[in-house]
Order: sequence, then C-alpha cells, then structure tokens
Amino acid sequence: MSQAPTSSSRIWSIIGGSLGNLVEWYDWYVYSAFSLYFAGSFFPKGNEVVQLLNTAGIFAIGFLMRPIGGWVMGTYADKHGRKAALTLSVLLMSIGSLAIAVIPSYERIGIAAPVILVLARIIQGLSVGGEYGTSATYLSEMAAKQHRGFYSSFQYVTLIMGQLMALGVLILLQKFFLTDAQLHDWGWRIPFGIGAVLAVTVMYLRRSLHESAVMTTDENKKERGTVGALLKHPKAVLTVIGLTIGGTVAFYTYTTYMQKFLVTTSGFTKSEATLISSLTLIAFMLLQPVFGALSDKIGRKPLLITFGILGSISTVPLMIALSGTHERWPAFFLILAALIIVSGYTSINAVVKAELFPAHIRALGVGFPYAIAVSLFGGTAEYIALSFKGAGHEEWFYYYVTVCILISLLVYSFMGDTRKYSKMED
Repeated sequence: MSQAPTSSSRIWSIIGGSLGNLVEWYDWYVYSAFSLYFAGSFFPKGNEVVQLLNTAGIFAIGFLMRPIGGWVMGTYADKHGRKAALTLSVLLMSIGSLAIAVIPSYERIGIAAPVILVLARIIQGLSVGGEYGTSATYLSEMAAKQHRGFYSSFQYVTLIMGQLMALGVLILLQKFFLTDAQLHDWGWRIPFGIGAVLAVTVMYLRRSLHESAVMTTDENKKERGTVGALLKHPKAVLTVIGLTIGGTVAFYTYTTYMQKFLVTTSGFTKSEATLISSLTLIAFMLLQPVFGALSDKIGRKPLLITFGILGSISTVPLMIALSGTHERWPAFFLILAALIIVSGYTSINAVVKAELFPAHIRALGVGFPYAIAVSLFGGTAEYIALSFKGAGHEEWFYYYVTVCILISLLVYSFMGDTRKYSKMED
C-alpha cells in the first residue's frame, strides 16, 4: 500500500495536473478564438456567417469525438493509471495543433483543406474528451477530503486560463505584431504552433507527477475501467448527463460563442469583442476557487440549485440586453453577471461527478457520460445559435439555453449532496 501523500506532494500534483489541463484547453480554444480569422482559409469565399457556420460545424465535430475520447481514455486511466492517461492526452493534442498550424489553404489544395482540418479536430476531440474525466478524477483524488471542492475547482481555473491564453495571444497579435490582413492571411497559424510546442513540454512534465493512491489500493482490478462495471451505476451515469446539460450550454454561450455574438449581433469590432471577453474571463476564473471553497462549507447542491434557478430566469433578459448593448462596460457587466451565475456549476462540477463513482470506474464514469452531454449540448451551442441567427430568429437560442438549464435544475433538485454521500476514497 502506498503512503498517504503529504501536503506538499498534493499541491505539486495539483499544480502539475492543472498546468497540463491549461495547455490542453489553450489548444482547444485557440480554434474558437481565431476562427474569425481562419474561416476564409478553409472554405470558398462568400458570406462570412456561412464561413463561421462551417467552422462552428467542425468545432462541433471535435466535440462529437469527445465521448469516444472519454470512453477510451477513461478506460485507460482506470486500468493503467491517471498519470499515463494524462500524458497520452496531451500528446494527442499536440499532434492536432501542429496539423492545423501547417494545413495549406483551400485555394491551394481545395477540399483537402477542410478535410484535414476535420481530422485534426477529431484528434483534438479525442484528447480533450479524455482530458476532462482524467484530470477531474486526478485533482479530486489528490485533494484532501475537506478541501476537494476548492482544489478541484482549479480544473476550471486552468480551463478558463487556457481560453485567456488563446485570447491573450490574439490580443498581442492584433495590437502589437500583425495587421488585420496578416492575421487573416497567415498569422492565425502562430497560436496553433505555440500550442503544439507547449503540449510537448507539458507531456514531459506530466511524466513526473505522483500517481493517485487509489491505483494501488483499489481491489477491483478486474472491473477497472470496464463498461460493464460502469453500467452497474446507471443512476450516477444519468445524473452526470443531466447535471451537465444546462451548465455546458450556459458555459459555452457566455464564453466561446460570446466573442462572436458581440461582433455579429451587438456590433462591436473584433478587437473590442476580444478585450471584453478577456476581461470577463479573468473575473470568471478568479471566482472558481471562491465558489469551490464555499461548496466545502455548505455543500455542492446549494450552488447547483442557485445556478439552476438564476440561470433559468435570467438568460433571456441578459441575452436581449446584450444584443442591444453597444458600449464596452455595460456589455462587460452583463456577461460577468451571467458568468457569476454559471460559476455555481463550473466551480464544482468536476468534484460532484468524481464523488458519484467508486475508484475503479471513476475516470470512465466522470469522462464518458460528461462527454456525451457536452458533445450533444455544449459543442453544438455555437452552431445552433448561428443557425437561428441565419434563419432570422436569433432570440430562439435564448429560450433554448433556458430550457437546457431548467432540465438540469430538475436533476439538481432530486439528487443528493455529493459532499455528504461521496464515494471518493480518502
């Protein structure tokens, strides 16, 4: 039996795991942050909304691969260790980023350009599908019981930081290094190259992490990571899907899609939209540990219920107000208000899911059903929003988000508080 981890080893493992998570999500979100610039490189020239719709469709395809990644990598993590799975996932992300960085444009190779782009996003989808479940499991297992909410919240801190890094690179290129024409022509390739290099660096860092103690103490070796073992916990699986639906739609609405919404609907310039998105994400990131620590005191369920209620009643008025806002600070505060509400979900969703499953299927149980929900609802949010906009009924998307949150609110109302009834091992 392995020795219990010390406080310093816990902190180092959480930092190491989180840094890898940061780079993974930077690579994932660079696609969304720069799609305004590279959309014309992979598709025939024409209507900008149509080009963005095509890139959003490929973004959704990457999400559709996430359940496979959650299944394959979750199984691998439960059978062979969290550290091995985390290392493999970041390697796959590096390969996908490098491929996108060097793909020739549509004008040079025709239909092969979007085909290669789709393949690269498939690889990245497999990677990030496995990353979420494994990193959520690893961070929750490495944290002390009384601080699980706080430490596991750093998964979303680094997830948001990955978005901020993507937007930060965009701002630097916009303001100091490249013209708008250069960004559209070739500058958009730079962040994907940066991501590939960072991913390789983190791959070697993850190899030095401490392995989770449950990999040596768990006795269910024959059932580790098997679908059969997972299906013995149908209520937990359905709970993960249900509690994720509203949170993931809201999260992607106010983060990745919001940058485009501010440009195409509110009328901000691309650089203004990038700045507003960056500022709101910084505040959002800082809120995660606060809400995570609060869940360690009062429980997970009160935060989820609060998100469900406030999200259900505020989404439509907030989105309507944003659509008519043309000043930076009002837009900032409206988005921030939405993200404060969403924090009731994002800050604790990782630990809630980890606390639902026993150790021998935890990575698979967290990653696979979550990836299904995110693929069907989070990954398609931007595509659905743009489809409604293209059809002249943009406001329908606001009600769609509201309904999704209401579905999750029902799940929150009937589930137990996982802090009290956790299946995590100390």
